[in-house]
Amino acid sequence: MRLIGMLDSPYVRRVAISLDVLGVAFDHEAVSVFSTFEKFKSINPVVKAPSLVCDDGTVLMDSSLILQFVEAAKANGKTLWSKDAMQLQHEFRVVSLAMAACEKAVQCVYEVNLRPKSAQYEPWLERVKGQLVAALSLLEIEVAPRQKDFEHAINQASITAAVAWQFIHSMLPDITEKGDYKSLIALSARMELTGSFIKYPPVGPGV
Repeated sequence: MRLIGMLDSPYVRRVAISLDVLGVAFDHEAVSVFSTFEKFKSINPVVKAPSLVCDDGTVLMDSSLILQFVEAAKANGKTLWSKDAMQLQHEFRVVSLAMAACEKAVQCVYEVNLRPKSAQYEPWLERVKGQLVAALSLLEIEVAPRQKDFEHAINQASITAAVAWQFIHSMLPDITEKGDYKSLIALSARMELTGSFIKYPPVGPGV
């Protein structure tokens, strides 16, 4: 299998780290949707990262769907999700908040870095920033009381939350430094020292 995309994308990095933790073999190809658009287009005409090229050539998209497929077809029974229903509910909550925060962060970055200043709409940007702060605040609430669990767990919730925090903090420090996110900071610091996170650092051209 081939994973296409740059690791400075939280979606690509989330998949790469998860596959590594699961012990699933894959080749990573650092192709950018911006600087190497045409090359990406030749692999996947939709030009969406991450793209997973399966062994038979089928191209899958969306990080969550890619990971669902990999666990079902390639992980030999291994999973990054809990089998306990209540714990699984919590993990889904964490991942959904982390992914929502990433989505809003990407919207902020694109609005400021890609759209001409004259075309930027401040009320829209403030609305998106508000949604981002709400997602991060709720994510902190989910992580804080379970900090001991997160200290030892390498699962989809801890991976996604840590990847999301690193991306948002690196791209929008003016937003993250205004809030009280002690648990997310601690989680990110711990996870970034693990083997899979070190193996797949958040490197790339950015926007």
